Amino acid sequence: MESAPGHSGVGEGSSSSPRRDPTPVSSQPPPAPPPAPPSRYESQKRRDWNTFLQYLRNHKPPLTLARCSGAHVIEFLRYLDQFGKTKVHNAGCNFFGQPNPPGPCACPLKQAWGSLDALIGRLRAAYEESGGRPEANPFAARAVRIYLREVRESQAKARGVPYEKKKRKRQPPASAAGGGQTSGAGESSSSSAAAAAAAAGSVSLGGEGSDAPPGGSSSS
Repeated sequence: MESAPGHSGVGEGSSSSPRRDPTPVSSQPPPAPPPAPPSRYESQKRRDWNTFLQYLRNHKPPLTLARCSGAHVIEFLRYLDQFGKTKVHNAGCNFFGQPNPPGPCACPLKQAWGSLDALIGRLRAAYEESGGRPEANPFAARAVRIYLREVRESQAKARGVPYEKKKRKRQPPASAAGGGQTSGAGESSSSSAAAAAAAAGSVSLGGEGSDAPPGGSSSS
C-alpha cells in the first residue's frame, strides 16, 4: 500500500529558504563632521603672524625669517606705534603722569604696553608652530624682554597708571592638616578596637592587621 504524498517536503523546503532583508545596507561611511572654527586667539595669532611676515617682505633690504633677530622684532614693535590708540604724554607735557587729563594735547598715540606684550606672546607661539627652533626664537630674545619692560615703566609714568603684576595667593596646606586629623582619628579608633579585643580575651591575626592606623595609609 503506497502512502499518499504529503506536504511536509514542501514545507521543509520553504522553511529552510533564507529570508532576505528588504532594507539595503549602505557600505559608505557616514560623512565626517565639519571642522570646528578656530578660536578667537588662534585667529588673532594667524593675523599677527601674517602681518609680521608681510613686514619682513616689505623691509628694506628684505628680511628672511631665518635672519630675523630680536633687534628686528623691536623695530617691528616701534613700527606698530603709528597705529596705536593710547595717548602717551611726553615728559614736558602738562598732563604728564595724569591718568585722566582734563583736555587734549599734542602727545603721540602709541601701542599700549599690554597690547605689545600679548602680541609678542602670540608671535612667539606662532614662530615655533611654524617650525622654528625654540632656542632661536627672536620673539623670546632678551632684548625684546628688556624693551617691553622699558615700555611698561615709561608708559606707567607718562599715563599715571601703574602696572602691577597679580600676585598669586598661596593656599594654606589644607591637605596636610586634613591628613593629620585623619591620622589622629585612625589612632583613636584603633586604640579603642585594641582595648575591646583585649577585654574579649581573643585577638586574631586579622585584628592585629586592623590595628594599623589608617592615617599611615593616607599619608603614603
